[in-house]
Amino acid sequence: MRVLIVEDEEDLAEMIADGLRADGMTPDIALDGARALEMTAAADYDILVLDRDIPMIHGDALCRSLNIAGYPARILMLTAAGALEDIVEGLGHGADDYLAKPFSYLELVARLRALGRRGVAGTPVVFERRGVRLDTVRRLAERDGRLLRLTAKELAVLEALLAADGGLVSTADLIDIVWDGEVDPSSTVPKVTIHQLRRKLGDPPLIETSQGLGYRI
Repeated sequence: MRVLIVEDEEDLAEMIADGLRADGMTPDIALDGARALEMTAAADYDILVLDRDIPMIHGDALCRSLNIAGYPARILMLTAAGALEDIVEGLGHGADDYLAKPFSYLELVARLRALGRRGVAGTPVVFERRGVRLDTVRRLAERDGRLLRLTAKELAVLEALLAADGGLVSTADLIDIVWDGEVDPSSTVPKVTIHQLRRKLGDPPLIETSQGLGYRI
């Protein structure tokens, strides 16, 4: 996923960008609204992480402008204004999601991946990588044309791995994305599900394990 981080706190923006890069995404940074407008005019981003209180062009105005123009990116507002009325107002400007500061980085990544899975409204999302094809609308997965009979959780894990586009997906990320954070971090459930998915994908093995860091396809 290509992500534009619109944040005037440069250290925070760089920290988020470093994390997203390590998680297999492609982040860019705009430190003010005017620069963000220039960058969105020049490139198609999948998601914007947008602070509301930014210089030059306020985040609310930028959000409205992009929505009126039909810009395809999903928008996640990331801001210190976290009261209920702030959330309602932010979503009213056309944002797709809203996360208040201070925030959990893992929650941010989970929300970005969830937004990424939605794709452009009304457009089916199909992931293809290394011979594996996943149609997220029909919930069908194939490897080299062979239909894979996967459970709902195995499909969700496969989707998370394919969405990372070669990046590492940690066990904590899988728990957030697939199990909505409701599985204990010490649980073996994610590991068992990965094992079952590996078996159903067949040979040669596709899912790589980076010890202590996560999994990738």
